[in-house]
Amino acid sequence: MLNIARFVFNPFRENTYVVWDSTLQGAIVDPGNNFEKEHKALIDFINSHNILPKVVVATHGHYDHVCGAGVLKERYGIPFALCSTDEYVYSTSLFDGSRYQFSFEQVPYEIDLARQAPIEFGETSFKVLLTPGHTLGGVSLYSEQAKVIFTGDTLMCGTVGRTDLKGGDWPTLRQSIVSQILPLPDGVEIYPGHGPQSTVGYERSSNPFLI
Repeated sequence: MLNIARFVFNPFRENTYVVWDSTLQGAIVDPGNNFEKEHKALIDFINSHNILPKVVVATHGHYDHVCGAGVLKERYGIPFALCSTDEYVYSTSLFDGSRYQFSFEQVPYEIDLARQAPIEFGETSFKVLLTPGHTLGGVSLYSEQAKVIFTGDTLMCGTVGRTDLKGGDWPTLRQSIVSQILPLPDGVEIYPGHGPQSTVGYERSSNPFLI
């Protein structure tokens, strides 16, 4: 069984997820913890549930999705995973975020999601889907077994990611969604980078950007 806990962090109300299975091994997806109280809330939750994080993963390189990676790497001694195609977005994220109260250590990533090796922990495996458009190196993480997908800012409940930022492109984003996410079964639960959960079936039939 896959367990998922959501935290809403930083000025952009970004969704950070702690994901773990029955082995108590897990991953942290989109580390948006920016302030001390957010670091503490996340770490206290992980420790109180005896979760052993194995990796911290960012679906793309924007500051609101990577700002907590350094804290978590240091605390748990785990690797950071990011798509190298987002190198420019990530390398400028600290500068860009400083205008919005973001202050964090920009740490190197050890796992390149562009290679599409699965993200694995315990008995769980997530397939890395390349879903550019919001940024050049955007990815989504899909577990066929658990029927869940983490879409970052590619696809959200009733909307899609912005395409007016660095590396954004609407035709590319739409193609990513249509080719990589919408073919999945209706019941696959979508855990987006902002806002509430959804399902593939709901977005396929109701999302105004896709119908």
